[in-house]
This record gives sequence, structure tokens and C-alpha cells, in this order.
Amino acid sequence: MRSSWRQSFLALLLAATAFSARAEDGVTDSTILIGQTVGLTGTVAGPVKEVNEGANAYFHQVNKHGGIYGRKIEMRVLDDKFDPALTLANAETLIKKERVFALFLGRGTPHTQGILPLLAAGNVPLVAPSTGAKVFHAPAIRQVFNIRAKYQDEVIKAVEHFSTIGIKNISLLHVDDAFGQDGLEGFNKVMAAHKLTPVSITKFARVKPDYAATAAIVIKSNPGALVIVSSAKNTVEVIKAIRAQGGQMQIMTLSNNSSDSFVKDLGPAGAGVVVSQVTPAPHLLTTTLGQEFKLAAKESGATMSYAAMEGFVNAKVLVEGLRRAGRNLTREGFIRAMESMQRVDFGGLMVTYGPGDHSGSEFVELTMIGKDGRIVR
Repeated sequence: MRSSWRQSFLALLLAATAFSARAEDGVTDSTILIGQTVGLTGTVAGPVKEVNEGANAYFHQVNKHGGIYGRKIEMRVLDDKFDPALTLANAETLIKKERVFALFLGRGTPHTQGILPLLAAGNVPLVAPSTGAKVFHAPAIRQVFNIRAKYQDEVIKAVEHFSTIGIKNISLLHVDDAFGQDGLEGFNKVMAAHKLTPVSITKFARVKPDYAATAAIVIKSNPGALVIVSSAKNTVEVIKAIRAQGGQMQIMTLSNNSSDSFVKDLGPAGAGVVVSQVTPAPHLLTTTLGQEFKLAAKESGATMSYAAMEGFVNAKVLVEGLRRAGRNLTREGFIRAMESMQRVDFGGLMVTYGPGDHSGSEFVELTMIGKDGRIVR
């Protein structure tokens, strides 16, 4: 009898060991650990705060109702101060030390480029990088699932808008990094398509730029419209400098700057600035997405902004992928589950993936900052 008990015990121990060996990083019976490295401080801190509020509002709803197959989502967030080198160090910590299941909602084009080899080495999924750079779309990167539309599509939308209303003399101001180069590519493409010649193309530094000198260069070229491709703080400061020096051209910037904090920081200089958006309006209650977001934001205290709405949508897509992956959650199974999404309507935003297509959404619309400091459609 004692021998039988020992055999049973050993069998259970071996089974437990085998299960442990098969268990995926970041997955337990009760939790799924997701990692994020992002600029909680630094030049993008304002938009990041709102995006994370939106994502956490949705995760709260999911966890409150029992999680995903009984597993609740836990977020491990590290501050990279919007520094690409620190992004890489944080990603290594999250993947190799914290052993997260996946990364989620990082920010920055050079930042995301820097961690691609790390993702490939461990087959670690990255969902919803907060960058619309074309390099992450074509060709598709197996571990990376974009949700927001491409930056180039936003630039193209802006130039087409200006051209339609009769503004043909258009300039570009872009940050001197991979993000800015991506915006420049889209700008050149759409200008050529409309047989337009840029009035000027100006680049400025991402770290410690000279706002006054940059503003003077832009104003001297005298454009009717200016497209700015840059991150929040730098965009705020250069717009203020342009207005302070008397620049009256129509200004447009991209959705990465669409947050309440961006509008507040601009103050009076923001009136009339066009901002592209990659989600439906957060206050649009005619959509299921808008209704869900309003309820979740009210319960969690999240900001009712486009930035928070983006975080909310991104969390919905991540959770849908986790649900489709099933109870036996693995990274490989999750990737296949994400690729199974074909024209999935998340309540007003359509998302599509496939083995050769990890782009997600193509939604882009233009809005404007009103004199009262509100973004209007």
C-alpha cells in the first residue's frame, strides 16, 4: 500500500513538473502578466497617462467579471522616459527577468525598432505599439500587431484636405528621427500624387531642439499650411514659438499628439490646429464603442479623450486575442489567434489581421481644436 502511495505521489509530481515545463512565461492559473515600457515621464508623459487610463479602464472591466478563462490581467509597467536605449533595457527586464507573456502599448518609432530582435528571439508578441510607422506594417512582423492606422495615411489625409480647400503651398516640419522620416516619406508621396511642390521641408532635433530658430525658418518660407510630425512636448513648444513670432499658417499634427494634456499645454496657441485621429470620437455615443468607453471611464475615472479612447480600443483587441487563444494560452497560440481576426468590429472600429497582414485598422479622420480648447470633428 505504501509502495502504491509512493508511485501515485511520484506520478503527480512528474505531471506537475511536466505542466510547469510546458507553462508559458507570464501565464498562471489565475493571471496573465503583460509588460509595458513607455515614457511615464519625459516629453510624451501627458498622452501616455491618458492612453494608459483608457487601457486600464477596460482591463478593470474584464478583471471585474472574472478575467479571461479565470485569469486576470496584470500589468507590469516600466518608465523608459521616451529614451530608446532605456526602452530596450526595460524590454529585456520585462521579458527575461519579469517573464511577461507579451508586451503592450509601447510608444515611439525608434524605440519600437530597437526591441524587434528581442521580440523575435523569444517569439514575444507586441500588441498595439503606439506608432504608425510604415516599417512595422510592410512587410508584416510576426510578433508585432499594430492597431492604429499608419502615420503616412494621416499625413496623406491632411495634404488631401488642404488641397481640397484650396491651400496648395504646404510645408512639412518633422523631428529628425525614424518617426520624422516616415512622415516625410508619406508627405513626399502625397505631394507628388497631387503634383504639388513643398514650400519647405524642415527637420529639428528630438532632444533639446531650438524652438525659436525652427519657428523662424518655417515662417520665412511662408506656407499656407504646415504639417508637423513630432511628439507632444516638442510639437507644443514649436507651435507656441511659431505663433509668438507671428506665423499664421494653418497647422496640422498627427494623432500621437491627440490628448487633453496636449490641448491644455498649447493653450490659446492651439485654436484652429488640425489634429488627425485614429479612433472614433470618445464622446460619440451613437457607437457601441463610445457607450462602452463612457461607462468604463466613469467607473475608473479615466479622462474622456481621444488618447484614452485609443488605449481602451487597444485593450479590447488584446483581450479578444487572448480569448481566441483559448484556455491553454501560449505565445504561438496567441499569435495565430490574433491572425484569425477578419474584419472584427469593436463597436465602431474595424480591425483585420492575417498571416501576412498585421496592420489592424485604417481609420483616420481630421478634427480641429476650437477656441474653447475642445477638439471638434
